[in-house]
Amino acid sequence: MTWHADARLLDRYARGDIDQAGASSVEAHLLGCAACRLAVAGQVPSERLATTWQAVERVLDAPRPAPVERLLLRLGISEHLARLLASTPALRLSWLGAMSMALGFAVLASHAGHGEGRMLMFLLVAPLLPLAGVAVAFAPGIDPAYEIALAAPMASFRLLLARSAAVLAATAVIAGVAALALPDVGWPLAAWVLPALGLSATGLALSSFAPPLPSASAVAALWVLGVLGSELVAARRLGAVLGSGQLHSVAFHPIGQLGFAVLAVAAALVMARRRDAYELRRTS
Repeated sequence: MTWHADARLLDRYARGDIDQAGASSVEAHLLGCAACRLAVAGQVPSERLATTWQAVERVLDAPRPAPVERLLLRLGISEHLARLLASTPALRLSWLGAMSMALGFAVLASHAGHGEGRMLMFLLVAPLLPLAGVAVAFAPGIDPAYEIALAAPMASFRLLLARSAAVLAATAVIAGVAALALPDVGWPLAAWVLPALGLSATGLALSSFAPPLPSASAVAALWVLGVLGSELVAARRLGAVLGSGQLHSVAFHPIGQLGFAVLAVAAALVMARRRDAYELRRTS
């Protein structure tokens, strides 16, 4: 280094009384000149140094957003809500991967049968996944951010609905992609949607009376027993094999689809009427 910055220039730089071009030139020089760095070090106010280091530490120590959180931010969701949604257990990559595997096995099973009956496994499993995801969306002992979510300046009921909607949307996308690999058997491809809404809404409504996991488990058990039971009864009556030929369960026919739509609306009304019950979790 054959030259050094002028003392007055260093003083102006230390006081911040210099234009951007001049500051950039000084900083470029300081990178390679130890003598000038030593000269300017004692001139910078300690308060300014402390503020600068705090800003650097905030950037370095800030947690990097997870993939789900980054996606939510790109969709225009506010930063604080995206953070609360991304912490939902059912929106973690491990959970989404498990749902994909479950649907993948159901798709493989669908290729083993014939007619509409080969859709039974997919239609049985698909509505259970959002139900399970909604059940753990606000469950103590499973949600690692449960206490943080309770302390958030947002009503528990609103946060529960936001998380449930996010889980339903994520499951719908995964199930929709999985459905593309199913045999082409017409309208039953979408027969899981209304049952999924009805079951998830019922699980949420029941969770205003009892803990969410037992509520969801009861709904899931009734769903599995109802579907398989009706299929078995119909198969015996017709002398057929379960999963062959036609879908016999009323859940997958127009009257059953309408029933699940009505069930979803009724459950939503119960949730709205008992919304205060979800807020009690803040003090329980």
